Amino acid sequence: MTDLEEEKKSESVMVKLSRFIVDKRKAFFLVFIIVAVFCASSISKVKVNDDITTYLPDTTETRRGLTIMDEEFVTYGTARVMLSNITYDQARNVADTLELIDGVTEVAFDDTEDHYQNASALFDVTFDGEAGDPAAIAAMDEVREQVSGYDASISTEVGLDTSAQLQKEMGVILVIAAAVIVAVLLFTSKSYMEVPVYIIVFAVAAVMNMGTNYWFGTISFITNAIAVVLQLALAIDYAIIFCHRYMEERDNGLDAREADIAALSKAIVEISSSSLTTISGLVALMLMQLRIGFDMGIVLAKGIICSMIAVFCLMPGLLMLFNKPIERTRHSDLMPHITLWGRAMVKVRFILPPIFIAVTVACVFFSNNCAYVFSTNSINGANLPDYRIAADKIAATFGQSNTIAMLVPKGDYEKEGAILRQAEALPDIRTATGLANVEADDGRMITDRMNPRQFAELAGVDVELARLLYQAYGLSQEEYGAIFQNPDDYSVPVIKVFNFLLEQKDKGVVNLSGEQEEKVEDLRDQLDAGLAQLEGENWSRLVFTADTPEEGEEPFALLDELRAIASRYYGEDVILVGNSTNARDLSESFSGDNLKISVLTALFVMVILLFTFKSAGLPVLLVLTIQGSIWINFSFPYLQGTNMFFLAYLVVSSIQMGATIDYAIVITNRYLELKGLMGDRREAIVTALDQSFPTVFTSGSIMTVAGFLIGKLSTDSTISSVGLALGRGTLISIILVMTVLPQFLLLGDSLIERTALTLNRSRNKRFDQGTMRLDGHVRGHIEGFVDGEFKGVIHGSVDALIESKYQGKERDHEDE
Repeated sequence: MTDLEEEKKSESVMVKLSRFIVDKRKAFFLVFIIVAVFCASSISKVKVNDDITTYLPDTTETRRGLTIMDEEFVTYGTARVMLSNITYDQARNVADTLELIDGVTEVAFDDTEDHYQNASALFDVTFDGEAGDPAAIAAMDEVREQVSGYDASISTEVGLDTSAQLQKEMGVILVIAAAVIVAVLLFTSKSYMEVPVYIIVFAVAAVMNMGTNYWFGTISFITNAIAVVLQLALAIDYAIIFCHRYMEERDNGLDAREADIAALSKAIVEISSSSLTTISGLVALMLMQLRIGFDMGIVLAKGIICSMIAVFCLMPGLLMLFNKPIERTRHSDLMPHITLWGRAMVKVRFILPPIFIAVTVACVFFSNNCAYVFSTNSINGANLPDYRIAADKIAATFGQSNTIAMLVPKGDYEKEGAILRQAEALPDIRTATGLANVEADDGRMITDRMNPRQFAELAGVDVELARLLYQAYGLSQEEYGAIFQNPDDYSVPVIKVFNFLLEQKDKGVVNLSGEQEEKVEDLRDQLDAGLAQLEGENWSRLVFTADTPEEGEEPFALLDELRAIASRYYGEDVILVGNSTNARDLSESFSGDNLKISVLTALFVMVILLFTFKSAGLPVLLVLTIQGSIWINFSFPYLQGTNMFFLAYLVVSSIQMGATIDYAIVITNRYLELKGLMGDRREAIVTALDQSFPTVFTSGSIMTVAGFLIGKLSTDSTISSVGLALGRGTLISIILVMTVLPQFLLLGDSLIERTALTLNRSRNKRFDQGTMRLDGHVRGHIEGFVDGEFKGVIHGSVDALIESKYQGKERDHEDE
């Protein structure tokens, strides 16, 4: 057997795997080209869900109510249009013009304070179609055209495509983020031609992730919008770690192929370990009761895996392919050394930790008292979309318009009427609408009971025909009093007998004259519109508008009052639906999700760190540092007097812990290695900070920039709040791992040693000099630092913790 064969036989599994990937790089190129083309063509298959309420658990009241309304009711599109600096007469003319638009069924406007005050007019426009219907969208466009010459504020969901707007914004954000990232990579690289390699690897990984999202059927608009940017921010450091390893091996004198193999064999283990903390945070996110957490978590976790596959299998070949350009474009190290910073941190090691602990305790209180909101319309943002700005402006002049729907079992119009009357008397209720208070004529409602003579007058039909109609209706309902008693004494809700008239007319049983036909058809149109919106197959819908915000004590108390009124008649068979009920459902699940994510993320990360460092004390120090940054991050809304969207907290707290703990791991690993080699803990921490700074700066700055760009440029309140919190949290984590963490490592060094799992304090620390034979694990100094399994004889000075199956001091030859 040759020396080369023996060397290959003794190689580790990782080296053999790395050699296979590097040597078969052309085959991997072909595979990645095929996969990239397939995934690129599959991106269009991904279905995007714009409705966050679909991710509510099926057991919540909001989800149950929305399901029923989707199945049984039509909800026509509406718009609130406010014209400022206009006279009443001008406004009246505008209202008349809007009513003539094809597709507009009603424009509510009068001289009351509900529609005109302070030289401002408010038109409540109802369309003949749902918010997404082309006819309603065309009508809304015409409304915009008609009021374009006025100081107009328009709040509507008709024609509002938030997903398309968001994708457009994220495209701009991605371009800007890419430019910033390229600049950072150029600054921190050793060769300018490293950057094209990074770009190719990430582009392929991003396409792989986006193209496989159709596996899940649908993904949320939030995930679809931010997944690419977050994948870039979370996983770019994998490529950086591998490339830096490759450049180090080249600097050590290896040729390109051997350097590639050596770097990959080391990077696979390092990157896989690093990714576990990030994935663990995303797994915790997936366990949220609100299923959008699962949606975001699984897509981002898949993105991390796609990034690792691209780094492990595609990047080695690209480094070989670009080897000559990389060597030709090498440049001097542009990253500054921060040894002065490290020495300063050593000097204040007894000052900063107590300050950090005091600040963290205060921030626990601040973050717990942050005003979390659960409706996107309640978020305080600096970059609000036009429709939110318009809605806020209208609310400031004419008050809030909070819509609440109530579903009750169908059929008893007297109970519905009683509920509507009592609800309308509540001080916060502006309007109450149901079939039981829809006027048929001069104060008479379409659900009022009428006899044949009253119905004939209302419908414009002959009284004798009305009597025959009532008798036929009574026979169909097996109510024989209509036949055997005086028919004028028989009364029926007008809506029921009118529907029966329409059925008989459509069958040809009843024939009407031209004038009667016209009036009945007009009534049919009005009735069809009301029934489609207010009465389904099994449920009736009552609709209230309230002058309250969508969430908070006031609207939640109003929900309780409405439920109490309806429960007197229907018991538990009452369902409330609307943004207020949605907000309350989300708020009730928030505390559980918050605790679950916080505990599980910290637990997962600590377990991973426990196996990584084999010390019980070290994970506590690292997690405390990052958890402190999370508490500080979410204290800002409280201190600034603003609110925080709950989803931003849940998402960012898990990502911040899982991703930024990597910065702490990088510094800790460097410190533990250097402490053994240098002997002086203070010098070791100074050098560790200096050597770790490029990695922490590169990865951290990318995530910080990506987060702040999303937060500042996106007009979607949900996306903006997630981005802002992520950017701020990452920046805080960077600051803490570069300041507080090194001091924790210095002050907690004895704790780290005493809580070492494989070398615990029950094993004696040995100070020996001479010759020693042992078989076991050694950690310490043997004329240099050693941490590993050893079998053999040591001759020299030993200052180490020893876990050995056999250990014995031997006599030196000089003593014989």
